[in-house]
Amino acid sequence: MLAVVAVLAALAAAVVAVVRLRARRGIATAMQRATYDVLHTAALAADPLRAGLSPSTAAKAARHLRTLVGAAGLTIADAERCLAFDGRGGHHSEQFTAAAARAIDTHRSIVLTAKDLPCDRVDCVVRGAVVAPLSGRATAALVAIADDQPAPGLVQATLETARWAGSQVALAELDSSRERLARAEVRALRAQISPHFIYNALTAIASFVRTDPERARELILEFAEFTRYSFRAHGDFTTLAEELRSIDRYLTIERARFGDRLQVRLQIAPEVLPVGLPFLCLQPLVENAVRHGLSRKPGVGMVSIEARDAGAECHISVEDDGVGMDPALFAAGMSETDDGQHVGLANVDERLRSVFGDHFGLVVETAPGAGTKVSMRVPKFHPGVRA
Repeated sequence: MLAVVAVLAALAAAVVAVVRLRARRGIATAMQRATYDVLHTAALAADPLRAGLSPSTAAKAARHLRTLVGAAGLTIADAERCLAFDGRGGHHSEQFTAAAARAIDTHRSIVLTAKDLPCDRVDCVVRGAVVAPLSGRATAALVAIADDQPAPGLVQATLETARWAGSQVALAELDSSRERLARAEVRALRAQISPHFIYNALTAIASFVRTDPERARELILEFAEFTRYSFRAHGDFTTLAEELRSIDRYLTIERARFGDRLQVRLQIAPEVLPVGLPFLCLQPLVENAVRHGLSRKPGVGMVSIEARDAGAECHISVEDDGVGMDPALFAAGMSETDDGQHVGLANVDERLRSVFGDHFGLVVETAPGAGTKVSMRVPKFHPGVRA
């Protein structure tokens, strides 16, 4: 009996030891906790800063930036006003704004002492401040307020935080500029559609006015719907289904021109129809397949459009069995538009990369006499893409 009790006691001791060991392994060290706290606070400050610098975003970021710096108070100011303030010392806002203006003008940090910040308030705790212009942005500065003579640690922390905050604002401005560029490219692409297609479409419709008025009427309606979609004034994104509907109208009009010479094969997985993609990123591929592949080929030509479900992505390709081109010449002339060749392909490639990343550009396979295949990968779900 005593032996059994001894064994049970030993097992209990072993279990307690294992539990304690696991508990010790699960507890973070002081350094790990400090690292987590800094990263978490930086992430909280980054979200509003990445939306651009304004009074509202500065107000949301100021509290977290003050925590990072470890200051009694903190303000974000431009050359004319205090955008946001957190902590103590707000009654010195005019002095801080003037100091921020000097730092912004000289692109140099400033350390203020008590004599630089005179105050007649008995309860004032401000004894100094560190003013650092945001890195990469010459129109705003970070002011860290000290309740004692500014120590070297506060100076260094303020400089590093200002450098980091400036990089976040710069990223916001880059995102905004890329969006503006994408919208400008869409407008340019719409303008390019007009001279390359409208004349031929109207000519084809005119040829049926007397011989087949009903066909001419149907083509006019298709042309109207096609142009309404292509020149719509809202939205940078669309769905694959909407893009394919516009492409169908385009091909209906082109078939009126080419007759039986133009054959089309569609292979579309139904589950990818709702996938969002940049507006007018598929239609130019089809237009180029017809214009530069089949219009120069004698006899019948085939355009194949395929959209496959590939897990988290949708794989789309447009292929023609036309005349093809030397790959080196194609790469050299892809961005050329003076002669009308390959209109829109460079535009589409740039917009895909700007929205989804550099791994999502166009892939072009071509050779003389072997036709051309243009492929793209589109994530099924991507933040910021709302069709």
